[in-house]
Amino acid sequence: MKTVAMRKMWIAAGGVSLAVAASAVSFGVSASAQDNRDIVVTAAGNSIAAGVGRAPTSWFRRVPSVIRPRISPDGTKLVVQMQNQGQAAIGWIDLSTPNARPTFFAGMGELRDPGDRTVADYFWVGSGTIVMDVLLRDNYFGTRGDAGRLVAYDVASGQQTQLAWDGAGGNGGDVLHISHDTGHILISRTNAENSLPEVIDVDVHTGRYTMVQRTNPEVSQWVADANGVVRLGVSGDRDNGKTRFMYRSNASQAFHTISNEADPSFTGAGLNPLWISPASDNALVSDNKDGFAKIYRVNLSTLAYSAPVFQVAGYDVDGIDTNFGGRLPIGFTVTEQRPRTEWTNPAYREMQVGLDETFGAGNTTIGSSNAAETLFVIHVAATNTPGTYYLYNTETGRTTLIGQQWAHIGETEMNPVTAFRYTASDGVSIEAAMTWPRHRQQRTNLPLVIITHGGPFGVRDNAEYDGWAQAIAELGYVVVQPNYRGSGGYGREFVTMGRNNGFGLRMQDDLDDVITHLAAQGTIDPARVCMMGWSYGGYASARAAQRDPDKYRCAIAGAGVYDLPMMRQYDQTYLGSFGANYLSRGVAELSTVSPARNTDGRWAPILIVQGVRDARVPVAQARTLVSRLRGSGKVQGTDFDYIEQPQNTHNLNYDDVWVEWLEGAERWLTRFNPAFIATDTDHQVPLVPEGPRPVTRQ
Repeated sequence: MKTVAMRKMWIAAGGVSLAVAASAVSFGVSASAQDNRDIVVTAAGNSIAAGVGRAPTSWFRRVPSVIRPRISPDGTKLVVQMQNQGQAAIGWIDLSTPNARPTFFAGMGELRDPGDRTVADYFWVGSGTIVMDVLLRDNYFGTRGDAGRLVAYDVASGQQTQLAWDGAGGNGGDVLHISHDTGHILISRTNAENSLPEVIDVDVHTGRYTMVQRTNPEVSQWVADANGVVRLGVSGDRDNGKTRFMYRSNASQAFHTISNEADPSFTGAGLNPLWISPASDNALVSDNKDGFAKIYRVNLSTLAYSAPVFQVAGYDVDGIDTNFGGRLPIGFTVTEQRPRTEWTNPAYREMQVGLDETFGAGNTTIGSSNAAETLFVIHVAATNTPGTYYLYNTETGRTTLIGQQWAHIGETEMNPVTAFRYTASDGVSIEAAMTWPRHRQQRTNLPLVIITHGGPFGVRDNAEYDGWAQAIAELGYVVVQPNYRGSGGYGREFVTMGRNNGFGLRMQDDLDDVITHLAAQGTIDPARVCMMGWSYGGYASARAAQRDPDKYRCAIAGAGVYDLPMMRQYDQTYLGSFGANYLSRGVAELSTVSPARNTDGRWAPILIVQGVRDARVPVAQARTLVSRLRGSGKVQGTDFDYIEQPQNTHNLNYDDVWVEWLEGAERWLTRFNPAFIATDTDHQVPLVPEGPRPVTRQ
């Protein structure tokens, strides 16, 4: 690898660019990554210039222009997800051909109806085959369900080959190991006869396969080591919550149980294998047994733990990073205010140092590489930019522009994002992300919108570019995303505090307490606050409107659970009798914290948004809330409003439903909590040209 100094000299001097423009969707030669950092390309020629005009809400869309580029093992090709005529598609590009256009071969969308198909993921096997993880929605015994299958695409011929579809059940292929030299993959798939997983070796060129590991009634998941030997079997009981681990040291041994414990705390406690050594019983695992998730070296035969090999004070460790093919661990991943990797491999550590010096500390993520590990995809994003993808050559030091994640925003510095902490009313420290409205000259007594993440348990928001937060901040609001107790990344006890008397109670107080904190600083006007969220965030917003109408001028609730007893009954089927308990611990009566069971009395005005095809939170939840609000004398259009999206699921996967949600929020906020009022000392800046709007899907 070249030295840091040599890499920095090349980047400063100028490299090659192969920019993927959303309009042309092609690679074209232009200036260096450094020279291109202020260039913005969009599908219709409209762009956001730094500091000029306010971006319309419709520009904060769901489908990226460019995302997930991955290099072939020989470094000659790239497969990437791009926008093609407004829809997400997958294409591959020949990197050796100047001005090569992508060859599109698959679309990516949302599963809505029986018969729908979509690609969930893709990866190289060798340098001539792309394997797609395909999801298929069908009607199974009167209920909609999704099956997974693998399809191989040959880049030379364009031929697609189904991989081991015959005899497969619901799960057609979890990839355990890839042999790039032979074109074989090791996959775990559900056997159609007994619905248990088996492991087979598949030739991606022909689709032929051989049996490697037959089903075991005690195993629901198989795990292989870095050489592709099946070494671990895992199963979970939905009703008693126990997770069984069965292990063997090599392929000739029988499996034996090494652990069979439940996690009644729902905090992710226990053994979490991340990498198994092909040469010994040693494995790297994550475990939060000491309060925070740390990385340990464990002998899987004896379950003897080492001292922690990696830990970060005050935060859970996310996992590990491995080199090409998963052969060796080379770093540990953790999210503090932002995700980062602590590299143990010296070459990767040196590369990260050089990239940080060039693009700013913490702004570069190292991704896919070729087999020689000389060519890398890197993603560069400040906290207030959506990001840009480059190819980075460690031998020459060249950076090659692939494309901007959202071309119409490009690398414009949008609304600044920072992390901060505040103290809740009971003394617990809470971390939050703040997105500051970039166009506002007034720095005090600003309106606030609290955006609450879903989950709720184990999920968190980071101090990074967030499309919803950016869209609302662009209107002129301070946006705060609190990681209330129960959120992930802050240790086992923090999650437990959320589960114990937290749901709709203490977790809700944490959201209210950020108002007190920011008002005491003079940042926000506590009389100009609204809450907005999706899924659990939708529940929290409805709970805020119902429980604390004196604190909130309005609420925007999407895909929320509003009747918890009804949801628990639904979850008995969805999660099992043990899993369904995640809702109820610490609350004597779920009805007491259910907005739909408490619609009498004063509410803050609430906008309710729900997808009809939502399989996680049934549309009955929103319809029940709307019906009971009406029954309590609330007037639609005044006290509440309801947007039902016929084509939406739980994921807002298309631009039109995504933008409808954001524009609905904009209208509701403008009506009940306008960003600018007469006493403000500044004024809203004008919009840049609207540009093309998302196509409505039928």
